[in-house]
Parts: sequence; structure tokens; C-alpha cells
Amino acid sequence: MTAAMMGAVARARAVAATVTDPEMPMLTLVDLGVLRDVHQEEDGTIVVTITPTYSGCPAMATIREDLANALASTGLERVEVRISLAPPWSSDWITVDGRRKLEAHGIAPPHAAPRPTTGPVPLALVAHRPVVQCPQCDCLDTEELSAFGSTACKSLHRCRRCGEPFERIKEI
Repeated sequence: MTAAMMGAVARARAVAATVTDPEMPMLTLVDLGVLRDVHQEEDGTIVVTITPTYSGCPAMATIREDLANALASTGLERVEVRISLAPPWSSDWITVDGRRKLEAHGIAPPHAAPRPTTGPVPLALVAHRPVVQCPQCDCLDTEELSAFGSTACKSLHRCRRCGEPFERIKEI
């Protein structure tokens, strides 16, 4: 790779790292763990690869357009945004800084995602309800009001101590 190519890739990576999630604009695509790769093809095309949090995530079209526009605004002429579904996104990919930003904005970050097992999958007949800490007062006495929040990746909760409602990012 030539120095010019490395410079274009570094510039593209820096620009892509500033693009925010349209549903949670306090998070960059890096914070969310959605930005997967930036490289340059032999023909000079800059390729940015992202992975959706859910395969049907409605924000992906906006993210793809925001990325292409941000890259084009820096003078990069040949840009392609690719979506990769493999490996699937995990809430574990949210960075420490991303988790801190979620809490600062009143959204409880996810717990560690369940790990795949080998062999038979245990059958749970009762829904698992994790203990969720209130991002306002840190109380653990919270209740789930709805399994679905403003987006499919969130659930809605309320703190029994301070009474504040809040959303939580689900682990997957």
C-alpha cells in the first residue's frame, strides 16, 4: 500500500469515526461498535464496512447515507459503504466510552451478551429479567414497563426509588 493510499484510508477512518447513530446521536459508530473496517481497493475506492445492530435495523439506510456524505465532503471521490451481517453485531461491541455516554444520557447500557453454548440449548420457560440499574440514581430496584422502547433494541424501565422512566439497550 502506498503512502497516499494509507493517507486516504486514515482520513476516511477518521471521518467515519465521527459519524453518529441517528437514533442515539450521543454515540458515534465507533462507540456503538458498528464501524467494522475501512480500506482502499486497488482501483482507489474507499470501502467502509458497517454491521447493523439488528439485520432489519431501519437506521442503516440513514447511517449509510450519512457515512457516504461525510466521506464525500472531505473530497474522497470514490466511496462505497458495505453492510456486513457476519459476524453478527453484539452489544458487547459497545465501547467503554459508548457505555459511559449512554449512562450520561439516561440510558442503561446492556449487560454482557449471552455466550453461545455447544451441545443442547437449555430451554427456559420463564423469561429472564435481568437486574437493571437506574442510570439516574444507580438504584437496582427497577421494573420493566415494556420489552420494547423507542427502538427494537431498547426496553422501557422505571426506577422504583426516584420514579424516573428510562430506556435500556438490550444485550444480544
